[in-house]
Amino acid sequence: MNSTRASLPTDLSMALAAAHDALDGFASTVHYYAVAGSTNDIAAEFARAGAADGTVVVADAQTAGRGRNGRSWFSPPGAGLYVSIILRPTAVDASATGAPPWARLITLAAGVALATGLRTATGLPVDVKWPNDIVVADSQAPTAAARRWRKIAGILAEGQTFDGVLQHVVLGYGINLQAAAYPPDIADRASSLEAELGRGVERAPVLVQTLAALRREYEALLSGDAAGVLDRWQALAPSSHGTRVSWTQAGTAHEGTTAGIDHEGALVVIEGPLAWHVTAGEVVWV
Repeated sequence: MNSTRASLPTDLSMALAAAHDALDGFASTVHYYAVAGSTNDIAAEFARAGAADGTVVVADAQTAGRGRNGRSWFSPPGAGLYVSIILRPTAVDASATGAPPWARLITLAAGVALATGLRTATGLPVDVKWPNDIVVADSQAPTAAARRWRKIAGILAEGQTFDGVLQHVVLGYGINLQAAAYPPDIADRASSLEAELGRGVERAPVLVQTLAALRREYEALLSGDAAGVLDRWQALAPSSHGTRVSWTQAGTAHEGTTAGIDHEGALVVIEGPLAWHVTAGEVVWV
């Protein structure tokens, strides 16, 4: 895996220094790569070597970026911001209790953080789409169900356990800053901040605002305010209510209407008299 480490660019170092109080210990250590294989893989290596909670890896490009279900994440040079953060507040016995609440809900908390941070940094009214996409939708559509989404950013959380104890979670996210020649399989549903705004976007405010928002949501989970995180997620995710979706469970195809999320972050879908709580697999917005 080819990775080229470099000095943190001036625009990023100055912005992070200016946001020191808002970050409150987050990103006190930042490793920057002009080209990385995968920021999540690099962050995982640092985590295994004992890197502290809040350590950040940033890359200008990835050669092996990935999203959910093993999909590749298109990460060309200069077009995006690729970030991974090490989260390790305490070791929790996962064999006895399952993943702790903060780890179970960290992807949804990150969705809140990215949407909030991007809105603050750019003014673009992005939405969250279950479970891990940040999208912009057609504003003129008559209903949420009729809107066409274009993906701006994605999130991938990966944990590591040892003897049943959760050691850390690496939370990665990629943001499309500039328009690029997207691969054919995603060209009709991918977009960038600059394409949607019709103007240039500086990466430093985007990095700082998303990290600051992530710190706030992470601390909310650690303090026991999971309900607040889930409420904020639903407020930023109009498609989680009243939208037709299809999915496959245990080899059977289903189709229903979204009805929010439950306290565990599962997507609730109504199919006739049944209320499904979808926790995994591929959900397609019909």
